[in-house]
Amino acid sequence: MRKKVLLLLTLAGVLFLLSGCTQVNQEITSESTGIWNEYFVYPLSWLITYVAEAFNENYGLSIVLVTILIRLVLLPLNIKQLRSSKAMQAIQPQLQEVRQKYSSKDAKTQQKLQQETMELFQKNGVNPLAGCLPIIVQMPILLAFYHAIMRTAEIKEHSFLWFQLGDPDPYFILPVVAAVATYVQQKLMMAGGTSAPQNAMMAQMKMMLYMMPIMIGVVAIFFPSALSLYWVVGNIFMVIQTLFIRNPMMKDAETGGNSK
Repeated sequence: MRKKVLLLLTLAGVLFLLSGCTQVNQEITSESTGIWNEYFVYPLSWLITYVAEAFNENYGLSIVLVTILIRLVLLPLNIKQLRSSKAMQAIQPQLQEVRQKYSSKDAKTQQKLQQETMELFQKNGVNPLAGCLPIIVQMPILLAFYHAIMRTAEIKEHSFLWFQLGDPDPYFILPVVAAVATYVQQKLMMAGGTSAPQNAMMAQMKMMLYMMPIMIGVVAIFFPSALSLYWVVGNIFMVIQTLFIRNPMMKDAETGGNSK
């Protein structure tokens, strides 16, 4: 878990260094230079603008459609994450046994613990870093979305439904919906997991169950509504996706369990 957090923090630092080379209030165009501008911000700005123009300059609808497109592109990674999460939950009793077997803190015992843990992962086809992949991929997309919104006048200055895309939601509806959708999606991913009270992984997942929605909800209050709209659509998509993928997985697990 610590390695995952360090990996995410390192990536976040690299992204902020890349994006820090440009001003948020500097307009993004095809002439903008730099890796961040050329390969992240401008392509996303161009795509949102192109789709909006196809729908009578409806930039809000464009963000909805582009968000769905991004989620469809990330679908294989999200499926892999969900399967890895379910597989990790399934082997928790075995992991607990291995940890109890090698509970001593001396270097030799800890080396054996790591060795048997990795063997258990390989035997069950579990990749402990698979759960980070969608987050790692989405972090630059999220930051690029923010830059594309703030640095493209057409996006920032248009309104959609009851809100201005470049301003925070005045009624806090989007932040609340984003937080609720995040909670539901996290809850669905936890469903079917082991309920052992001493399970460290489940304790961490339960903490994230409440921390992630609160964090997204609070950030969405202050960020542009266009970014909140991205969160809302993306999280609702993830809820539907999890329902469609998780149910067959649960049926397969029950069938496998009954056949033993």
